[in-house]
Amino acid sequence: MKKYKIIGDNWFTMLLGTAIMAVAIKMVFDPVNLVTGGVSGVGIIVKELAGIPLWLTNMVLNVPLFLAGFFVKGWKFIRRTVLSTLGLSFFLYVLPDFNLRMDDIFLSALFGGVVSGVGTGLVFMARSTTGGTDLLAAVMQHYLRHFSVAQIMQVLDGLVVVAGAWIFGLNYALYAIIAVFCVGKVTDGILEGMKFSKLAYIISEKPDEIATAVMEELERGVTGLNGIGMYSGNQKNVLICVVSKKEIILVKDIVSKIDSRSFVIVTDAREVLGEGFIEYGQ
Repeated sequence: MKKYKIIGDNWFTMLLGTAIMAVAIKMVFDPVNLVTGGVSGVGIIVKELAGIPLWLTNMVLNVPLFLAGFFVKGWKFIRRTVLSTLGLSFFLYVLPDFNLRMDDIFLSALFGGVVSGVGTGLVFMARSTTGGTDLLAAVMQHYLRHFSVAQIMQVLDGLVVVAGAWIFGLNYALYAIIAVFCVGKVTDGILEGMKFSKLAYIISEKPDEIATAVMEELERGVTGLNGIGMYSGNQKNVLICVVSKKEIILVKDIVSKIDSRSFVIVTDAREVLGEGFIEYGQ
């Protein structure tokens, strides 16, 4: 989809995402000592122990990770990550020490997780990461082939959360886990919201009329398959059509008007690649 490509390839989207992440880290997580994993979580611990600013810890810890990523994966792999990490460090530096802390730490975990998830989703949409455990996990997976990047990340982030529990107490670590869960859910929602489509299987006695109406009114492609009704043994015409979530309502309206006796199955298509949807490589 051209619109998705414009958004995903826009450097502004990446920087906007890092700015939103910085707000969550500096104004929500840090004031209430929520160590949510990653380099940002390490930064909160280091700030508590040594008073070193978040932005400086983020920069210093990512430098060796960039070097490792460069030698193991190459420049093409880390070039976007370099920019997003610099952006995150920059916003952590320039944002004021304004405290968005609520009286309820549970609310802070939820709000911070949502905000951070939005920022992370925007960064991922730009096909980048903010370095840290993401980059380290990718480097480690190069040597630990029997583990996935996600599995390694879970272990690394888990170790950071455990360290946070040791410094701030178990109570804060449990709230941090809630924040991590929110970050993952919101990030997935943003990414899947851009990719989700609907897949319709239409079994009808009037396949030509339905296909023509869908192609003309919605400008969507339709594929016809030959099927057999196993109970009756009769030949069946099966239409397959992939449309957006909004367009599926129109598809059902078209089918009901042309053949109210048709059989329609609608399911989610989690990702659709090709003309009219997401281009390959996005």
